[in-house]
Formats: sequence, structure tokens, C-alpha cells
Amino acid sequence: MDHSGSENGISDNGASNDNHRSRGHWEKWVALNVGGTTFRTTRQTLGRDPCSFLFRLCQGDPDLDSDKDEKGAYLIDRDATYFGPVLNFLRHGKLVMEKNLAEEGLLEEAEFYNIKELIHLVKERIAERDRKHDKSLMKRVYRVLQCHEDELTQMISTLSDGWKFEQLINVGSSYTYGSDDHAEFLCVVSRSTPVRVDGRDGQTEPTDRGKVLQQRGSRM
Repeated sequence: MDHSGSENGISDNGASNDNHRSRGHWEKWVALNVGGTTFRTTRQTLGRDPCSFLFRLCQGDPDLDSDKDEKGAYLIDRDATYFGPVLNFLRHGKLVMEKNLAEEGLLEEAEFYNIKELIHLVKERIAERDRKHDKSLMKRVYRVLQCHEDELTQMISTLSDGWKFEQLINVGSSYTYGSDDHAEFLCVVSRSTPVRVDGRDGQTEPTDRGKVLQQRGSRM
């Protein structure tokens, strides 16, 4: 009895299964030609944001005009330098970028690809960077105010325009009212002031009387 037919049938089925597995494995991967640089990733990675341009692209959205290069990679006319951080975010959900890249440039790409979560993270980083920058342009200005004991509470309670109480210095008794001695104080206050281009910070110098009292207080 000739078994060649059944053997060939088994062999053909095996080859067919192998080809099916290979084709299925290959279909999970997607090639993207971004500005002349080829990136390879999975459809699962690109599907992190179902509303994104990249998800629609790999799903073959008919509304997208998606050309391919000679190797079958989708052609995307964008900056490859900024696509790396975009793709890595889709892979692990973290915003990681080289120091030489600008957040605004990455924001442009995130908005182009319509990746909502990445847009939010980049905007947060820009806001944090700007806050640090603004803080570095601020200088703490101190001012010494002279007051008597009975004026102290009112003066501190009426501080305004960003002034903050820092320190109280007792410089001793300055006058007698009735039978009671009334102490004299130096009240140190401060506020943040923008540093001007000429380097001046607008600090108000204490009066000569205040300077004398400040010196007396520092020796006590």
C-alpha cells in the first residue's frame, strides 16, 4: 500500500500551519517610515490610544491617505527625532526625552498624532519648567520696620502687597508712658520681587533711624 499521499498530506498541513503562524506573527508588527527613518513596533503598542492617528493608520482607516515605501512601511512626513519619545511613551506609558529636545517640539508631535495622555503630560512638564524658570528670576527682598510695642499688633495684621513677617527684634525700652515702659521693636518682613534686567530688585532701604536700631538689635 502506498502511503506517500498521506505523508505528503501531513507534510502539507504542517507547512500550512507554519505559514499561518508566521503570517500571524508578522501581522502583529508594523513598520513606520517617519521622515526617512524606519521604526518597527507592534499593533498593540500603536493601539494604546484608540483615538490616535497611529492606531487609525495601522487599522487601515479609509479616511487616512496612507502611502507606503518600497519595503511596505507606512510613510509619515514628521520629525523622526521626536517620534522616538512618542513611540516609547506608547510602549511603557512614561515620558522620557533627551535633554537636547524641546518640550514644545514633542508637544507638536503629540498633538499631531492625537495622543491625549501624552499631550497632558508634556503640557504639565512645560508648566513645571516655566514655574522653575519664573522662580529663578525672583529675589527675596527684606525690609526692617521700626515700631513701638503698642503698634506691633496692628502693623503685623495690616501687612499687604505680598509682604511676609520674618523676625521681631526687641531693641529695648525707648520711652515711658505713665508708669509703664514701652519697648521698641524692629520688625523684619520680606517678599519675592522680580529681578529687573538691570539687576536691581526694587528693595527699599531702611531709614537712617531704622539702620541704627537694626545695628543696636544685632548687638543684643
